[in-house]
Amino acid sequence: MDQTSNRYLAQAPIGPLMLKFAVPCILSLLVSSLYNIVDQIFIGQGVGYLGNGATNVVFPITVIALAAALMIGDGCAAFLSICQGQNDTENAHRSVGNAITLLLLCSVVLVVLFAVFRDSILAAFGATENNLSYAIDYFNIIIIGIPFYILTNGINSIIRADGSPKFAMMSTLVGCIMNVILDPIAIFVLHWGVTGAALATIAGQIVSTILGIGYLFRARSFRLQRNSFRLRGKLMAKILPLGVSSLLTQLSIVIIMGVMNTTLVKYGAQSEYGADIPMTVVGIVMKVFQIVIAFVVGVAAGCQPIVGYNYGAGNGRRVRQIFKTMMLTEAAIGVISTLAFQLFPVQIISLFGSESELYNRFAGYSFRIFLSTILLCCLHKAISIFLQSLGKPVQSMTLSLLRDFVLCVPLVLLLPLVVDPGVMGPLYSAPVADVLTLLVAVVMMAGVWKRLDRMQERSFE
Repeated sequence: MDQTSNRYLAQAPIGPLMLKFAVPCILSLLVSSLYNIVDQIFIGQGVGYLGNGATNVVFPITVIALAAALMIGDGCAAFLSICQGQNDTENAHRSVGNAITLLLLCSVVLVVLFAVFRDSILAAFGATENNLSYAIDYFNIIIIGIPFYILTNGINSIIRADGSPKFAMMSTLVGCIMNVILDPIAIFVLHWGVTGAALATIAGQIVSTILGIGYLFRARSFRLQRNSFRLRGKLMAKILPLGVSSLLTQLSIVIIMGVMNTTLVKYGAQSEYGADIPMTVVGIVMKVFQIVIAFVVGVAAGCQPIVGYNYGAGNGRRVRQIFKTMMLTEAAIGVISTLAFQLFPVQIISLFGSESELYNRFAGYSFRIFLSTILLCCLHKAISIFLQSLGKPVQSMTLSLLRDFVLCVPLVLLLPLVVDPGVMGPLYSAPVADVLTLLVAVVMMAGVWKRLDRMQERSFE
């Protein structure tokens, strides 16, 4: 990145600067989330809720792939931003080359593992007798696109850190538009059902990947060389820890979905709702939740190059100002989301197909209970990413694990037995976890705030 861009990161007004980086990042992540949402909408309308239940069963494998992509991509992005602040051009291009090599290796490994353990994976994530055939059809196609999905998401993190968030957004948007166009053709015209939806998704991912790879060879802050792609252990030891928080955040989603699905199937079968309605509805709720998280992560990740550069340059005062502005924005997102989910749950679920009154009733409960503390979730998710931007992977990782693994998983299993027996119990896991996680996040930020104070004092000496 040239000196003019460096001065812009260090001196430009924070509001417009955040807008420049965050909006494209939000749109890029939002479009990425819409891949699954679009499939759910068209499958719900063309196949029915059993088809949606099948995509919910398969969805965790795409999250696993995303976890690998973000560990490498976000780790490289954070390291690249710090290199820019320190004018370290040599490690900049090497970090990107190593990241690309790792993304390719992870792609191959995951495709092989998914293909070999398909039936076990589907069983672990709550496939039922009614939706299993749909799940197999969708799974068999989706894994073909895993390498493109991993490369697209990993490269986009690097592109944003390179100072081109609009391009990252555009490459993802083009792929999503193709998916939106092909989905109804495959489902309603060609009558290919869930298989058609999966093929449409892959087509969009391939286009996005081609655009992302093309960008890397005309980047702003680094120039890839042949030796950039040779793996270096010391360099990977610096990059990967910075992405561990992103990895664990996504893997915790996989674990919680697996536990949630199997628990809902178990208790749902003993209730008036049956096994398929609770699992399908909560799967949709989680995907809608991911749209909100796309805004939250987009704001925080969009700030990452600005935070990383100023932190690397020792400008503690500006880092504090960025944090305050970021948290006000995240709070606004949380308030708007809370109102939408509390007031219009049935209207939201109806986008995914018109079903029975029983189905809609459980959807109302799910939105109003499971997402009741989404404001708190927005705040602690943002703090976790902010800590990652400062090069503090341990604190960031701890915060991510606390909410999505340490708390949510046991709560999903215990609450049906202790607080609200039956299928409603798991819905209370998220509110309890959000309250406790935010308390820990506040304590962590208090320590970071003091260190930024000391950094600010040194800058005036």
